[in-house]
Amino acid sequence: MLKKFVCIICPNGCEISAEVEDGKIISLQGAGCPRGQEYVHQELVNPVRNIASSVLLEGGALPLASVRLSKPVPKDRIFDVMKEIKKAKLTAPVSIGQTVIPHVLGLDSDVIVTKNIPVR
Repeated sequence: MLKKFVCIICPNGCEISAEVEDGKIISLQGAGCPRGQEYVHQELVNPVRNIASSVLLEGGALPLASVRLSKPVPKDRIFDVMKEIKKAKLTAPVSIGQTVIPHVLGLDSDVIVTKNIPVR
């Protein structure tokens, strides 16, 4: 079966075609670099994504604190993770690397702060 992918690893966005049989890649065309090949393999075996977002911040110099995941999560859990992030609220000050939600949804990934923000 022929499957088509657009690689998201770099800005080139290579259009990759993979011939797949029994979950194994038989042939691959269009990958501009080895990272594209790795991306297609990952997408077939266990597609994951990282998320960057923001959380409400009370009493801070800014109204929102930028956050991201410490590790990518399964692609099919992204919207559930975003719902959890939307529920979160922080109080200033916050520091880079501070954990907002440990092991979000029981996954092996934490939601962490990406910017130092002092009290107002």
